[in-house]
Amino acid sequence: MELSKHNIISKVHQSDDYFIVNALSGNADLLSSDEARDVFDNRVLNNSEFIEKGYVVDPDEERKRFRLRYLDFLDSRDTDEIQLFYAPTYECNFACSYCYQGGYPKHNKENITAVADAFFSYVNAHFTGRKKYVTLFGGEPLLAGDRNRQFLEHFIGRCNEYGLELALVTNGYSLEAFVPLLATAAIREVQVTLDGSEEIHNSRRSLKGGQGTFSNITAGIDAALKSGIPINLRVVLDRDNMKSLPELASFANSRGWTSHPQFKTQLGRNYELHYCQSQQSRLYSRIEMYQDLFKLIGEHPDILGFHKPAFSVSRFLFENDELPDPLFDSCPGCKTEWAFDYTGRIYSCTATVGKPEEELGTFWPNITLNKKQVELWQQRDVLSIDACNSCNLALLCGGGCASVAYNHHKHLHAPDCRPVKELLELGFALYGNRK
Repeated sequence: MELSKHNIISKVHQSDDYFIVNALSGNADLLSSDEARDVFDNRVLNNSEFIEKGYVVDPDEERKRFRLRYLDFLDSRDTDEIQLFYAPTYECNFACSYCYQGGYPKHNKENITAVADAFFSYVNAHFTGRKKYVTLFGGEPLLAGDRNRQFLEHFIGRCNEYGLELALVTNGYSLEAFVPLLATAAIREVQVTLDGSEEIHNSRRSLKGGQGTFSNITAGIDAALKSGIPINLRVVLDRDNMKSLPELASFANSRGWTSHPQFKTQLGRNYELHYCQSQQSRLYSRIEMYQDLFKLIGEHPDILGFHKPAFSVSRFLFENDELPDPLFDSCPGCKTEWAFDYTGRIYSCTATVGKPEEELGTFWPNITLNKKQVELWQQRDVLSIDACNSCNLALLCGGGCASVAYNHHKHLHAPDCRPVKELLELGFALYGNRK
């Protein structure tokens, strides 16, 4: 018998206690410092509870368990719901300080209705029998103007014809004006971004003419929620706006959003994806963002009424008293996510859509697909990434984002490592104290 290669053991942040987490066996426990010392000194190899929970294993049996869980994962992924992103434009009315699409080329939009029809035909032919929904992306899919409204009317009509739910990722500036039209669709959710208080938000996400956008966006959120349209409010964080989060949380609460059943939130990290950002010092590493967020929640616990950060699987564990399934793959590209655009090109995901030379094929005017490249995306998981094979964090990390890995290492089957252990240290400290 030996300690499992999938054990994650570390000290809870600002505590004398330790935790042990094993994503393969699905168990997690708090340990005293003495119990942790016994683990580190290999004095638990005959401990019946540790054996029962999969912290101590027969290595051959653990390999069999890993294989079975992996096969279960493959079966589940093959039947999971697919998210199909469609970018009707890369144009935008905003001049966000951290836009990553600024360098994308602009293309002719004369055939946008015909291309959209070709998209639905492609989806009907190639994703038949799979549960799926469509997400309008961009650029900005809710630009003002008769032509854009007519296109959206047509697109919603096709979604309804094919029985497809529709989600949107929008800056929210024109959302209020589009709510009556959106109400005619089966809306999954509308993702809108607010980056803090009105002053902070407007300094980061203004119109191209420099005008503020906060008041229009909040009016759009109010109108959507009043019409029963689900809102997913996203906050993009860096060192410039982190301290504004408590004020935004208070604003959302006063607006009645946080008590609305159709309202949820997510926190994103401002980071360099494709094109260099001019102010690198404003950017957080992934762990730096959560370290500052942890401190901020300690000073302003009401933030948790607005958003409860995941801290890897910590929140899930303390809310459900169990771990999620092992994460053999955290990249949905070409598996449960595909992206398409108004030029007729096919991409793997939202991180690559519109990026020159990263298309995988076309659905208009002809159907083509680079099957070899698609297979590289589809074969990527923790078994195909060498660095994951010896990493005890792999089943909570899943290998990270393939696009980010490619940007850094120039091949897809490289890791985009997540600071799982450090996130768990913070998460156990935050949520363990609130049990």
